Amino acid sequence: MNEMSFLTEDHLRFRDSLRRFIDTEVVPKADAWEESGMVPREVLRQLGELGYLGIRYPATYGGAELDTVYSAILAEELGRSSYGGFAVTVLVHTDMASPHLGNFGSPEQLARWMPGIITGKTICAVAVTEPDAGSDVAGIKTRAVRDGDHYVLTGSKMFITNGVHGDLYFVAAKTDSSVKGSRGISIFAVEKGTPGFKVGRSLKKTGWLSSDTAELVFDGCRVPAANLIGGENKGFYSIMRNFQNERIVLGAQAMGEAQKALDLAVDYVRNRKAFGAVLWDKQTIRQRLAMLSAKVAAGRQLAYHSAWLDAQGRECVKEVSMVKAYCGELVNEVMYTCQQFHGGMSYVRETAIERMARDARIQAIGGGATEVMLEEVAKRI
Repeated sequence: MNEMSFLTEDHLRFRDSLRRFIDTEVVPKADAWEESGMVPREVLRQLGELGYLGIRYPATYGGAELDTVYSAILAEELGRSSYGGFAVTVLVHTDMASPHLGNFGSPEQLARWMPGIITGKTICAVAVTEPDAGSDVAGIKTRAVRDGDHYVLTGSKMFITNGVHGDLYFVAAKTDSSVKGSRGISIFAVEKGTPGFKVGRSLKKTGWLSSDTAELVFDGCRVPAANLIGGENKGFYSIMRNFQNERIVLGAQAMGEAQKALDLAVDYVRNRKAFGAVLWDKQTIRQRLAMLSAKVAAGRQLAYHSAWLDAQGRECVKEVSMVKAYCGELVNEVMYTCQQFHGGMSYVRETAIERMARDARIQAIGGGATEVMLEEVAKRI
């Protein structure tokens, strides 16, 4: 695989050490996690001890103070593991939930929670999506009403990754219903065990089986005012800023998954015989895999370029929206073809390509549906 010119020796060492960990500590064990419906805490703590959960955070709390390109490498390698549920468990913690604290937390909040987040002792979830509000964040209905030195939260959240087994939840709620929806949203850090907060149910999904996903219920949940992140009615900006990071890592994850699927398919068709020859000898199969390889190379370049732009502090909403739309659709195209070329075994649960095809479907939906992303691109053309 040709490397992009801006990837340094440090980037490649980071990637190679992470790949070794995944190959030895994840891949041989992750089938059991698919059955149990969660990634063991021990594995997450190992990732924390090795520094992978705090790569963007200050050294003061144990972080490495690296940039968005390293997050893209993390996401691509997690995707390459072939276990999407494991990948998203980690990425929600590192790049979708905890950045709300990392970007907007007060010194007191950072000192309270960030060390545990970086070591993997405190696992995070982000609770924005509701039954009737997904990509349309401004449409959320969960309310937070000030009552003395607390806020009282009422409402529910849906499809929350790490929702069942998480420790700290960054919850979006409306604090001012008199203004336009996007202007009256705030973010609260809600700890597991807070009275009035419970997991409504664990959700059974098509894919990402080793990722726990929940419906959350807030019924008069009293949250200390000190847990307000970034100021009252400032939450929409926090959500929109973090969507950039989320969409970059989801795109990189998708390209890691796509490249792994292509590797598996090429290996399979080079060995599988049909009609007196291996499948690789069929021109149509070679050429379809070649074209998909070109598309994945392009998607990977786009994802890393967007990560680089973000790391430089440059405006890149259009590019990031392109990443999410293109990579989310492409990974599904790749999986469909690779599954087709694996034949009947690709429909059996014991094969990696079957699992990967199921896992990939959410990539065009979660984190910003393709149609929403294309509208963001269209606005900027």
